[in-house]
Formats: sequence, structure tokens, C-alpha cells
Amino acid sequence: MTINKLPGTGVLERAFAIIRLLADSTADGLRVTEISKVIGLTQGTVHRTLQSLINQHVIEQDTQSKRYRLSIDFFSMAARAGNPMNLRDVCRPSLIRLCASLGDTIFLLVRNGFDAVCLDRAEGPVPIRSFTGDIGGRVAMGIGQGSLSILSFLPEQERDEIIRNNVPRIKEISRLDEVYIRLEVERIRQLGYAHKSSGLLEGMAGVAVPLCDQTGRAYAALSVGSIASRITNERIPIILQMLRREVDIITPKISPFDPALRRSMQDFAAIMPN
Repeated sequence: MTINKLPGTGVLERAFAIIRLLADSTADGLRVTEISKVIGLTQGTVHRTLQSLINQHVIEQDTQSKRYRLSIDFFSMAARAGNPMNLRDVCRPSLIRLCASLGDTIFLLVRNGFDAVCLDRAEGPVPIRSFTGDIGGRVAMGIGQGSLSILSFLPEQERDEIIRNNVPRIKEISRLDEVYIRLEVERIRQLGYAHKSSGLLEGMAGVAVPLCDQTGRAYAALSVGSIASRITNERIPIILQMLRREVDIITPKISPFDPALRRSMQDFAAIMPN
């Protein structure tokens, strides 16, 4: 992780710089000297900030290695904050049922600005690779079946702005271009689901359906990820039937008046040019 050096900044800025650094570090954590070197603050300043964060139960120190890492309390708070409208709680039973019935890994993706974020996942018995990785991982909208299913069912203006913004990002890691993404979006809008493998993760494939509000605008997606040999033309209708059954169970439980339902649109508006 690259962090701008922070001499002369306030206590809050120093604290968040340390939190972000520890979030990107290994599970073993970091020593004061390592944190100080990356952030560009004296060891004394770093040590005082660390002690304040320990007092607030945000980080902890291993008694043997003396390394600092994020605390369980921090992850608990982050999980609650990253659970808009209790979407994870509402969808969790569906993920478990799908995983048990299909024997594949199931993802719950949500929109966040120009990205799709993995809010939850249920791990199947078949090892797979995914674009978002574990819970909290993100991918540019337009990559992967889950993000494409959300992108396809957004209002046209938002869709166009996301595509224009993300095409350069996507081209950095693949051969996919704007034409491909727009054709996929139109195909998904016609079918109501995404299933074509982009080939970016060799041997992997998936099927995804959007979760939409009463206006038909997507705010999340349920996605099945597996090895390509398991996502066959014969099996896709079965997967879709199960996914859509769970969507029907989830949708009535989501309040259309919950302001959190509009969160992704607000995030988008905040980064739109005036």
C-alpha cells in the first residue's frame, strides 16, 4: 500500500492513516518502526496514536511479537457499518440455501460508486477464483457477472457514466472494451440475468441475477461462481430457477422507504461532475 506521508496532520488523519495501513498489512500486523517508515511520522507520534487506538479498542498489540493489528471489535463495527438496510442479514439464509443446494460459491454484491463490492459470500466445496475475492473485495462495474447484472439494470444515465469511467480501468487488466461491455449490458437486459464468461479468470464461470427495487433499479446481485465445467447450458436453467426463487423471498423484506436503498445512487451523485 502506498500512503502519502503525513507530517503536520491532525490526530484524526494520523489515526486513519494507521488504520488503513494495518488493513492492508498481513495478518501478523506491523511494528511501530514499520508504520513510522511508511507514514512518515516519528516513532513517538506513531506510538501515541497507536495507544489511543488501543484505548478505543480499534487495534490490538500481540504480546509476543509486539506487532499491531486491527482488533476484532473493529471488524465487528465495520461489518455493521457495511451492512446497509441489514441486507446481509436478509440475504444470508438465501446464500446458505443456494450454496447447499447447488454446491457452488454464492456471492452477494452491492453497488458502491463505480464499483461492485462483495457484501457476503457462502463458500462451496469446489475451490474457485473470483474477481472480488473475500468479503469486502471490490471490482470495477463491468467485470464479472455480478457487477454486470447490477450495471445492466441501472438508469441509462448512470450506466453510461459508469461505463465511460470504467472502460480505461478495465482495459488496464483485460482486452475488454466499451463495445463488449455495452453489448453484454443489452444482452443481460434482454435475458434478465448474466452468465457469459469473459475469460478473464481462466476456467471460471458464473451466473448472476440483480436485486431490484420497485422501480426496476438494481442495488445488489446474487451471483453463483464455479468452475466452467459446472456452468453448463443444461444446468443454467436450474441455477436461474433457484436464484430467482431466492430473489422473490428477499425482495418483500427490503423496505422501499429505507434511505439506505438509495445509498449507491447518492454515492454516484457525489462523484458526478457538476
